[in-house]
Amino acid sequence: MLVSIGLSGVVALCLLSFAGWKLVYALEYATKDQFADIIITYGIVALLSVAALVGLVMLGLNRTLSAREYDLRNLPDRPEFYDYDLLNLPHHLEEFDERNLKSLTFTVFDTETTGLRPSQGDEIIQIAGVRVEDGVIKESKVFDKLVNPGFSIPKASIRFHGITDEMVTDQPKIGEVLREFRDFIGDSILVAHNAAFDMKFLKLKELESSTKFEHVVLDTLLFSVFLDREIPEHTLSAIAERMKVEIEGRHTALGDSIATAKILIDMLDRLEVRGITTLDQALRASNSMVAVRKLQEQF
Repeated sequence: MLVSIGLSGVVALCLLSFAGWKLVYALEYATKDQFADIIITYGIVALLSVAALVGLVMLGLNRTLSAREYDLRNLPDRPEFYDYDLLNLPHHLEEFDERNLKSLTFTVFDTETTGLRPSQGDEIIQIAGVRVEDGVIKESKVFDKLVNPGFSIPKASIRFHGITDEMVTDQPKIGEVLREFRDFIGDSILVAHNAAFDMKFLKLKELESSTKFEHVVLDTLLFSVFLDREIPEHTLSAIAERMKVEIEGRHTALGDSIATAKILIDMLDRLEVRGITTLDQALRASNSMVAVRKLQEQF
């Protein structure tokens, strides 16, 4: 499609050039009475050619953007990550034990990265988070930052998140961004989908950012397994489709954070029906699903 549009553009440019040459030739031999008519005629031809060229360019851009949006919807989700150490951080549960789960303050976050191997040099290139308070997403409390990883972003990962080298060239390094993110989240409870993946990146950068992430961490993936154990698919896309949650900006940190926040709010209602009303109960329920999920993957 883009090739045919490009060829059509070349034809339009050739016609415009030919019209210009004919105009010069006609004016050279035209009488004074013919002069105005020639200018008007060739002016109309030129305008039509330019309009056709602009239309073809816009059509090509529209097709390209539509194809990219379709491709993003069909890209695979991240593989599931489990890290027992990350799921057993010091939680300071005594601060939350008696409080209703819905009354707590959550920061739902997501990262985009250069790859899937944080221990082998992959870096965060975008981190975003949204606040959920009393079961409501606070649109005024949003964090969204691009990060310069210090090296060229692999083309294979650009296909997923669309973040290019040019977009992060003038962005701050991860140490500065994580300090800002730590200030943003405060003492709230962290929530992510496939949380062990994102938390691994944060924990590996604690020294560089001179900060600590020793927060309570909840994982909507594990909640999904707990609530719908009979369903095999627990990717963010699959859960969003089941719950009819539209993801605006799939594979962007902010878009996925907002979608996860909506999913969390729905899950809190469902957990309450199951008798899960405190943070301690929620942690025990989700963490017990790690072994279940690993067992399911063998079949």
